[in-house]
Amino acid sequence: MHGELTTLGIKVAPSTVWEILKQEGVDPAPERASTTWADFLRSQADALLACDFIETVTLNGQRRYILAVIEHATQRVRVLGVTAHPTASWVLQAFKNLVMDLEDAGCRARYLIRDRDGKFPELMDEILAEAGIHTVLTGVRVPRMNAIMERWVRSCRRELLDRCLLWNERHLRHALHEYEAFYNRHRAHQALDQAAPLRAVPDPITDPAGIVDLNVRRRDRLGGVLHEYSRAA
Repeated sequence: MHGELTTLGIKVAPSTVWEILKQEGVDPAPERASTTWADFLRSQADALLACDFIETVTLNGQRRYILAVIEHATQRVRVLGVTAHPTASWVLQAFKNLVMDLEDAGCRARYLIRDRDGKFPELMDEILAEAGIHTVLTGVRVPRMNAIMERWVRSCRRELLDRCLLWNERHLRHALHEYEAFYNRHRAHQALDQAAPLRAVPDPITDPAGIVDLNVRRRDRLGGVLHEYSRAA
């Protein structure tokens, strides 16, 4: 701006231009041209996946690690597996299965966000790269860079793991399967305008009589830990 004014024969100090821009809330040109992390997430949401490990302990004292992946755009979550020993071979097989599942679902993911956990082997990035998925690492001790995945982890703990007495790994697998189905097909998501990843919002009832005579049924999952409500046919 200072240069353009000079070419017009208008003499003004650079500091004056800076003060005007500051008052108007306009950042310097290099900062306006740069892409922030939030801009990247918004612009690439349809092509973004995120993953993380969740650690839990069953009632028999066994420590188990849960590996899950979530799609940024749809919020659909996939629980890839549960294990006591997240070895490199186990993690690699889990992601090979994920790549095949994404291809079958027609999901065109281009990026996978993950942290720098040592449980992720280097070969995993090569497997994903062969499928056209580039791995994006979060900063050290910056969980907000993987906020959508971390939000799911919090929901899983609050709505399932902290409310269930999980006896062993078999029971944990069953509970996670039920929660995955509940989360993807029924649970209302504010970020999706109360839809679910695999369920659209139904048309609203416009007839007042239809609300008065509405017949609602409840389905309990995991002995009543999770509830699903639907209209009776």
